[in-house]
Amino acid sequence: MSNLNRSNFQAHPFHLVSPSPWPLYTSISLLSLTTSAVLSFHGFAYAGNNLILSLTSLILSMSFWWRDVIAEGTKNLFNPLFHTLKIARAISKEEIDNLKLNIKEDIMNLTENQLGYFLAGLIEGDRHISIPAKGKTILNRILNPRIVFTGHVNNIEMYILLQTKLGGIGRFQHSGNNVIRYIIGDGKAILKIIELVHGKFRTPKNITFNYLIKFFNFKYNDNIPNSPLDLSGFGENSWLTGFVEADGYFGVKILESKPKSDTRKRVRSASINLVFRLDQRSFDTPTNTTFVPFMEKLAKFLDCSLIPYKEDKVLSLSLTSLDKLTHLIKYFDKYPLIGVKGKDFKDWIKIYYMIKNKEHLTEAGKEKIKLLQSNMNSKRKI
Repeated sequence: MSNLNRSNFQAHPFHLVSPSPWPLYTSISLLSLTTSAVLSFHGFAYAGNNLILSLTSLILSMSFWWRDVIAEGTKNLFNPLFHTLKIARAISKEEIDNLKLNIKEDIMNLTENQLGYFLAGLIEGDRHISIPAKGKTILNRILNPRIVFTGHVNNIEMYILLQTKLGGIGRFQHSGNNVIRYIIGDGKAILKIIELVHGKFRTPKNITFNYLIKFFNFKYNDNIPNSPLDLSGFGENSWLTGFVEADGYFGVKILESKPKSDTRKRVRSASINLVFRLDQRSFDTPTNTTFVPFMEKLAKFLDCSLIPYKEDKVLSLSLTSLDKLTHLIKYFDKYPLIGVKGKDFKDWIKIYYMIKNKEHLTEAGKEKIKLLQSNMNSKRKI
């Protein structure tokens, strides 16, 4: 990056107001007002004039101070996250270091190129690229863009591993009891992400990514080219792994047998089935672009149907056939899941082999499957 106006640049991912002269000015006005009042009470000459000037100065300083407070609170229209992030609790370095002791870095043995594909998929799944407006704010500040990864607290190990792979960039915050954010907001860190994922996006979010590139070119006089859509096969890189980490679901459907009844004309047999599901909105509002062509390509790769629901606002891909799931398992063997979805996948694949070996037909097998299911997805404790 070149020609960076560092004096006006927000070099951190937290929301901090600009330095203000009004606290000092107000303090001086109060001191002058108090002194003038005491002198006036004792009958000193011209003390009354000084009292009026001091009071006027105090009123003006308070007015300008409140003007800036109101501007900070109501006139920043760049990003809804801008104000919500300030109330989140930062995760301390000690907490991160303790968690690092439990992480095996060899679970993510990706080259830099494959790390870029993984990050692109993760960002395109359900993550946020925040791009401020060009130019300075009304308070004379220049804001950084941000990439914010938001997920369940169980996924913090994945984000810590990503931070390690990215050279320690970004920081973490708790937001509520079960939500964490991994925030990358430093200029150089964002540029590193741009370099890693350039040319690796597949969805309409590539339009937003190009807005980010345009922002950098404008602010820093860089000349980064626009990112083209990646047209490589889904099975050729780790993009789908990142996308599934964001939006995938590994489920187990267990149905108990039920006899005929007044409301049931047929006997329902007991069954245990595996489900892989991936949902995505059908329309990307920020870019005014449909997701349908992309999801159709992904459905073709997975050899499944594309099903719209929620009044066609959501597109769903679902796999239940063991043969088709085998194709998916081979992909994840090559490009492993590394987050909490990876833990779900490990339990899910145990059930897959039990079904293949007909163990699910035994009472002992059913109980083992139920036990595995009880610690998957939203029920996962560790």
